[in-house]
Amino acid sequence: MTPGAASEAAAATGGHGGHDHGSGANRTRLSIAIAIVATVLVVEAAGAFFTGSLSLFADAGHMLSDLIGLTIALVATVVAARPANDRHTYGYQRAEVFGALANSLILIVVAAFVTFEAVSRLISSEPGEVKAGFMLIVAGIGLVANFVSLLILRGGAKTSINMRGAYLEVLGDLLGSIAVILAAVVILLTGFEKADAIASLLIAAMIVPRAISLLRDVVGVLSQSTPSDLDVQGIRTHILDEPGVVDVHDVHVWAITSGRYVFSAHVVVTREVFEAGATGPLLDALGGCLTRHFDVEHSTFQLEPAEHARHEENHHS
Repeated sequence: MTPGAASEAAAATGGHGGHDHGSGANRTRLSIAIAIVATVLVVEAAGAFFTGSLSLFADAGHMLSDLIGLTIALVATVVAARPANDRHTYGYQRAEVFGALANSLILIVVAAFVTFEAVSRLISSEPGEVKAGFMLIVAGIGLVANFVSLLILRGGAKTSINMRGAYLEVLGDLLGSIAVILAAVVILLTGFEKADAIASLLIAAMIVPRAISLLRDVVGVLSQSTPSDLDVQGIRTHILDEPGVVDVHDVHVWAITSGRYVFSAHVVVTREVFEAGATGPLLDALGGCLTRHFDVEHSTFQLEPAEHARHEENHHS
């Protein structure tokens, strides 16, 4: 290898297979959750119509957004599984991030609509009659269904930003069902029908922080910010600990999607490394170190002698 040439330390072969298997499991989880949510959506929409409950309507609207979001998430996992090509050299993994972006925007729109309708009912002198008994039954069905969906999606939420978005949406549905149940109980016991609108506001209040949190994560990935769980200084220290390495600069680390990290750096090594033809073993050691200690799947190192590094300008971190 000539001084200054860029070389890539490939990730362990087992990493890609694990991701593909995880994607298949996520598609199964999403398909089951979609079937449950679609069924409960129909039940809640019909229940909202017959009971006159705004909170039940809000929960149904939230479930509609979830159904759309889950469908987007399912499509995104299928697209993300497509192999890389010359035009999309990292493949289509970032489709999951765009799916999560759509989810977060849907949640924000639903929250705004529910808030407007709830405030309108609260300031109205006639909020409308609510059939709390039927409302309670429908909300109970929604609670059970959402809990089952939550258990199904939980396994994928820790490894995929897309699955995390789907998980958070169903969690919001679960909390929304609880709010509707409480409102129905209050109306049955006290006759205070504005409890329904108050419950709707609670549902909206639960939606917004989750949507903003998800949107923040999406922006972090799309802006190629350093993932919050990676320590750049720690990575630099590990690289400098390798025999023959004297300096490291132009360090960049970002995520293609959640849990799929990419790293590149210029590594200054001693002249003896090049003379001994030891660049290959050094690249293997550097790539293996990042994979083992930092779960970085794709790393690229430019090895260069000290005299070459001194000629470079505009060094980054």
